[in-house]
Parts: sequence; C-alpha cells; structure tokens
Amino acid sequence: MRDIRRNSTAFMFELFLDAYRYRKLIWLLTVKELKIRYHRSLLGFFWALLHPLLMALVLTVVFSTILRFNVDHYPVFLLSTLFPWTFFSQALAYATESIVSNGELLKKVYVPPVVFPLAAVLANLINFALSLVPLALLLLVVGFPFHITWLYLPVPIVLLLAFTLGLGLIFAAANVFFRDMSHIQQILLAAWFYFSPIIYDLRFIDPRFHILFRFNPMLYILNGFRLAIYGDSHQGLLPSAQSIAAASASALVALIVGYWIFRRYRHSFVYYV
Repeated sequence: MRDIRRNSTAFMFELFLDAYRYRKLIWLLTVKELKIRYHRSLLGFFWALLHPLLMALVLTVVFSTILRFNVDHYPVFLLSTLFPWTFFSQALAYATESIVSNGELLKKVYVPPVVFPLAAVLANLINFALSLVPLALLLLVVGFPFHITWLYLPVPIVLLLAFTLGLGLIFAAANVFFRDMSHIQQILLAAWFYFSPIIYDLRFIDPRFHILFRFNPMLYILNGFRLAIYGDSHQGLLPSAQSIAAASASALVALIVGYWIFRRYRHSFVYYV
C-alpha cells in the first residue's frame, strides 16, 4: 500500500513537472488548437457559446414542451450539467486524437508526448470558461437567482478537469496503436450521456435502478455543478461529503491510472504515429 502511494505521488509530481517545464509550448499548442478549430469560421469563438446553447434549446423544447419533464426552470436545470458534459466529451475527443494528429512534430523534436493531450484539454477548458458567460446571461434573462454556492464551482471544475485528463491520456495512448478508438469513444460517450442525469432528474428514475447510477463517476462530478448552480431552484446547495469524496476519488484514480498507462507506452508512440 505504501509503495502504491509513493508511486502515485511520483507520477503526479512528474506530470505537474512536465506541465510546468513545457508550459509555454502547451500554451502555444492550445492557441494553435483553437485557431485551427475556428479557422475560416464566420462566427469563430462564438461557436463555443452557440453550440451548447443551441443544443440546450433543442433539448429544452423536446423535454420541457413535448415530453413535459416537470422541472422548474428547466433550461437552467439542463445547462448546469450540459455545459460541463460538453467540455468533457469534446476534450476527451480532442485528447484522443492529439498524439496521432501531432505525429510529425513528435518525430522531429523531442517533447514529452503528454503536452499534446494537455493542450487539447486546456483548449476545451477555455471554451468551457467562455460558456459560463451565456449561462450567466440566461439566469439574468429568466430571473433565476445567482446562489452563493457558485463560489463552490472551482471544486467540481478541478475534479472534472482531472477526470477528463486521466481518461484523455488513456484514450490518446490507445489510439496510437488502435485507430478504432475514436469510433469506440463516440459510441461510449453517446451511451454515457444518457446514463448520466443531464437531461433528466434522477428522481424520475425507478429507485430500483439507482444502484446502477452509483457506478457512474460523472454522476458525482456533475452533481457538484447542478447543486451549486441550480440547487432546488430557490437556493443553492452543496454536495454531501460522500458525493464529494466519490467525485474526488474518481478524478484522482482516473488521473493516476491514465498517466501510468500513458507513461508506460509513451516511448513507443513515435514508431506508430
């Protein structure tokens, strides 16, 4: 047990050390990622705001008008977890392709391969930060109160970032050797989306099936966002200690395991990209 803790600490120290040493390169790759993504786009970075809003509009019409989910202020209820999920799914997709798409650079100069998934996740984190602007505007428009629990948001953001990076490292490494991973990931994310209480309240699910949701780490991470932003529509709430512990453990385990796998195979990447 002591060896596991020592190795885990060493892995995390090495990861943070590489991120610090190559912070300028990571930032340049992040800017490059954003420029390529919105190259020749008329709306440019505004798509970071429009995409989740348009998706939320469609889901709101379907689930609050047609299917009639009985949830007060459903758009706020939905967006409180849809924005974090959008960051998670997009960051994971870009991180998965990050090593392969930068293969030529990896062959020409030596840099720790971890900088590429780090830059992919950081680029999407910037998009996520921008998405909080239309969310705040929506609350103002519909007259929904800003709860003091918004101050808690940095906690689930950090946990979501760590969890996403951990999974991103796993998929990025696997994608170097098995190019089918991006297709598998799309199917996994589609199923994961509906298995997470984003468009619905867990109270609508038969209690007999609640035990299945307890094995979904995103349940605990997204719970932090929904309670802090939406709460019970009258006041903000904070997750229980058990929920925070589960979210923290999921994020830490994902990051440690992800970097361990990535670190083990990183020297072979240059031969397969």
